[in-house]
Amino acid sequence: MALFPAFAEEVTSKVEDSSKELDWLKNKSFQTGDALTLHNRFAEKTNESLSKRESSVGKDVSSAEEEEGNVPPKKKKKKSEKKRKKKKKHKKKSGRYSDSTGSDSDTIYPSDLKREEEEAGPHLAPIASRFSWLDDLQSPTEQPFCVDCKADAANWTYKSLYRGDVARYKRKGYSSLGLDPRRQGVSWDDTESNKKQKGADKKKATDRYFSTVSRQVLRSEPPVPALATIPECSDAISHPSFLPLENVKENKGGEMGDRVQTSSVNPLGVYDSSTTLWLQGKGQQDQTEQEKQDTQTGQCAALLAGRTEEFNRRLREQPADTQLWINFIRYQDELSATAFGGEEEQQGSDLVERRKSSYRAVLEKKLSIADRAIATNPSCIDLQLERLRICQELWEPSLLAKEWKKLVFLHPNSGPLWRKYLLFTQSYFSNFTVSKVNSAYGKCLSTLSAVRDGSMVSHPAQPGIEEDMLDIFTQQCHFLRQSGHSEKAISLFQAMIDFTFFKPDGVQKMSTKQQVEFFEPFWDSGEARVGELGARGWKAWMKQQEKGGWLQPNAEEEEDEEEDEEEVKDRNKPRGTVWLDVEPSREAAQWLPWRPDKAKGQSEEDCEDPDRQVLFDDIGQSLICLSSPELQHRLLLHFFSFLGLPVDPVLSAPCQPGLLLENLSLLTQGNELSRPLTSHNLPDPGVNSVGHMTTLLGTRKWVGLGKQGERFVTNVFSMIQPILPAHHRAALSLSWMQYEKLKVLRCLRGSKKKRLRSQGKSSKRVAKQLLKEPDNRSSLVLWREYAHLEWMLGNLDEARKVFSTSTAIGGTKGLRSPSFCELCLLWAQLEVEDGAGVKGGGLTDVTVSPAVCVLTRLAEGTFSSSSSSQSLSPVSILKARRSYEQTLTASLSALNQNLHNCNSNGKAEEDLLGEKLRLRGLVGCYALFQYLTMGIQAASTVYSQARERMEELHRTLTLVKQLNTNEEADLASTDASQSAVDGSHTSRHCVNRLASECEELAVQQAALLRYHNSISVFPLATLRQTLTSALSTWSNSAPLWSIYVQVENRYHSAGRARRFFHSISRDNSGVVPRLFAIVAEQQRKQLVDAAQRSCCHDTALPILPENGLSNRIRGLFESAVATELGAHCPLLWRMYMNFLVSEGKVDKAKGIFYKALQNIPWAKGLYMDAVQLFPEHLQEFVDLMTEKELRLRLPLEELDILLED
Repeated sequence: MALFPAFAEEVTSKVEDSSKELDWLKNKSFQTGDALTLHNRFAEKTNESLSKRESSVGKDVSSAEEEEGNVPPKKKKKKSEKKRKKKKKHKKKSGRYSDSTGSDSDTIYPSDLKREEEEAGPHLAPIASRFSWLDDLQSPTEQPFCVDCKADAANWTYKSLYRGDVARYKRKGYSSLGLDPRRQGVSWDDTESNKKQKGADKKKATDRYFSTVSRQVLRSEPPVPALATIPECSDAISHPSFLPLENVKENKGGEMGDRVQTSSVNPLGVYDSSTTLWLQGKGQQDQTEQEKQDTQTGQCAALLAGRTEEFNRRLREQPADTQLWINFIRYQDELSATAFGGEEEQQGSDLVERRKSSYRAVLEKKLSIADRAIATNPSCIDLQLERLRICQELWEPSLLAKEWKKLVFLHPNSGPLWRKYLLFTQSYFSNFTVSKVNSAYGKCLSTLSAVRDGSMVSHPAQPGIEEDMLDIFTQQCHFLRQSGHSEKAISLFQAMIDFTFFKPDGVQKMSTKQQVEFFEPFWDSGEARVGELGARGWKAWMKQQEKGGWLQPNAEEEEDEEEDEEEVKDRNKPRGTVWLDVEPSREAAQWLPWRPDKAKGQSEEDCEDPDRQVLFDDIGQSLICLSSPELQHRLLLHFFSFLGLPVDPVLSAPCQPGLLLENLSLLTQGNELSRPLTSHNLPDPGVNSVGHMTTLLGTRKWVGLGKQGERFVTNVFSMIQPILPAHHRAALSLSWMQYEKLKVLRCLRGSKKKRLRSQGKSSKRVAKQLLKEPDNRSSLVLWREYAHLEWMLGNLDEARKVFSTSTAIGGTKGLRSPSFCELCLLWAQLEVEDGAGVKGGGLTDVTVSPAVCVLTRLAEGTFSSSSSSQSLSPVSILKARRSYEQTLTASLSALNQNLHNCNSNGKAEEDLLGEKLRLRGLVGCYALFQYLTMGIQAASTVYSQARERMEELHRTLTLVKQLNTNEEADLASTDASQSAVDGSHTSRHCVNRLASECEELAVQQAALLRYHNSISVFPLATLRQTLTSALSTWSNSAPLWSIYVQVENRYHSAGRARRFFHSISRDNSGVVPRLFAIVAEQQRKQLVDAAQRSCCHDTALPILPENGLSNRIRGLFESAVATELGAHCPLLWRMYMNFLVSEGKVDKAKGIFYKALQNIPWAKGLYMDAVQLFPEHLQEFVDLMTEKELRLRLPLEELDILLED
């Protein structure tokens, strides 16, 4: 019985009388009957409302269970009942207390019942606390469920319920109660995404306690768990995440204990633990580095897991996004770096084995992803190439070769795919021979020609197929040159020029195969070919053959036979050294194909070296048709670049430049201190010309091509120029003039006065002959080159006269002419370098400076014969500055419109746009004018303004070009395909031209800042910032890297430069940044070694102490050759071998040689370097060259005969 009867719980409706036990509490004025009547009324209303609510809740629960298709109803009901049970127990605490005391009171107040009813809420019937079978129940209850209070360890061990606990049933019918059949319905079939997810859940294994993820979780800190930020997923079941609660009482107790102990130094309790310890004079117990690393690793793993789920979700939604598949494949490397991060604690061979196994596991995982992607997108070539790139490290070369052949067979119309296949073929060492690779090139070009002509009906021609064919043809010629077969490469170019420019009219409309069949009789007829004396061309030969042929005239001009020098000058030299002397000399003299001289009665049997003769079978399959005049012009530029002539780098850039890099001149250009502003006018591409086959550190025999080669080039020009349009003739004349200037520059570097004098005379004679031609008399470009040639020869007065004459020709054009601006810029730069200009811009006699005078007259447009000697007025300088500013602003504003016209008008406007996009002359003149009159800051502002505008426009156009490239494939099968291809070719040309202008402006700015820094006090931070910003955009610019290396190597602190090189190389796959990073470290090592040797005054140190730079350089080499482009770069491997030998590590260098053979077996220069570095293995290397069919001009048997004589 309770002390207060009003709070006693009523179990039944029967109320017992308790007046006998508690008489002392009885109220005489209170009537029990009235209270019971009132209570019964209230209880009836309460029961009615409860029954209504229970029925409504039951309906809601049943409908919710029916709507959730696959979710087990027992689990849902059980969770909801657990929550309600907990809530009920918490609310009815007072009731349980009254039960313990006991109560027979029959007095219940309505207000108390109402309050209990409000607190209890919609309470259902009590739930059983143990399991029981349904058949064992005496009477069915309202809720046949129970709450299992005993914890089941399997619920938190595994990620799902036991399959036996999930009810299985079969649905009868497809209707659903409670839904309107006309508007609503339920689909009981699983969607595709759900099926995929179920399959993925089955395949996904649970992480065990010994897995890497579980060990990382155990090592991580328990107080702050790292929760992964998982993106929302519409089709995934989201499990509620929760934070485990800590033992708050223990923490509070610990904190209070600390406060009690430190009350003397922390009486108010306002200091944190670290401050309190400091006041006590104690040190804080730091977290160990291992714990920090483990925590960071755990957080990183959680984030990567979130990214993986994001990739999976996007790939389910967008399975046709091929770039997303490729990104997911490459993302596995980043994922594996974190997943296997815990393996670093292993040591020794165990660590190596674990790394190998983990790397192979990642490769197999990437391969499986690639297979899934290809199954979804079977026609995507990029995914196929990515798969083969992965298989390259997993499969045997023979199996890989079969896969490549299968892929090329399935996609014979893809030019980029053919390029990749050909690179694999010539890098496949075990099956490599020159003849096999050459036939593969021929098969490729003949197949693409059939696709272009429409003969291969199964595959349509893709956009830009002719451009791809020209690139592959050029790559074949360079492959033959690098393997020593220069005669075949020259014959290919000769045949292509005849086949393109001198084609008879009767065969124009035939297919390529039929045209080649008509061309074969001409090639075998013995007629003079392109570059030979008396050559008339295929078209003239066909016409004459129809009339009955012509007689061969006797050679009126007697060719000057070069005196046969004695090939072996010193027989006492070692055998390998003699071979290295004779082989390059024969290469330089015999790079032209041998032809029998009929005037002398020679025949094919008279040739001493059969390899010098080129048969039609060697070149017939590689002949292609070029219908576009621009591509025909590019063919000529590729040919002249192959011969060593400087050409326009925008039009003649190779598709794979890393394959052609062989010369160290790429890394040493721009070092002439006497020409700080003009040393980059002729950038060296780093590609050897034909006839220059020697060791890495060897010198060329001639500055040019020799007498025979010069005659060949002259014959080509005289034959080609009459059939070309005017602007193409001007481009070839410029190339020839720059070639003469380049030969003079090489003589200047060689410091041989006699050779310089003779070369200067011959070059001036050729330049004057070019300027006498009617089309070239008013060419400001050629006049500029001729004046520069005179200046380089030391004839300054003569050069100034030439400059004055040329400015009088184009003086009326002023700043509107890019060629005139470039001419005046070169003149002003030469005057500044000569020392006559104002240095620093701080002097008062600006008006008498020749450079300022030239730049001012240019802005005014008032050039005359005596204008250069007249002094300037300050007003004219101010007017010139205003003219420069207005013209530059207008030109930058018109750039966007010019490029828009480029995309809309097509190739008809291409030549004019070449002029409109050339702003290097205008910006350079304005910047140099500002430098001479105001200072370096004003000049730098001009460059920054122009570069910012042009680079922003270039970025926009690059994005547009990428979108157009993706759309070109859709136009391949339409009638407008050819016009779309022409427009895209023109737009690509404009974008490349704009990029070249931006890079040239960056080089000009860096050169001017370096020049100012060398003659006056100037903070180096400005120059460094300019170089780093420019190189971040133009990371393959060799002139910029050359300036950067020269600047940074003046200081002993190398950390800044190393970090910058690393940042650029990490985001760029090019070879040039890695080459210059190696060069910078090698130059620094030379300085350190020189300093260490100078410390010992008595004797030189036999062995220098190790300073770590050698290992760093080796690391840079290894990382460079591990890249896809670096593995096929001959210059990189040859530098690596020479560096190891210079360090005394001959065995390792030999190992690098054999490793290089697996990647570049066609490079003859690599074998020659090996002969020089390891002369005792001469026989082995020569046998290897013979086996791989590389061109060997001096067999060892002939060498022995020469040594005996």
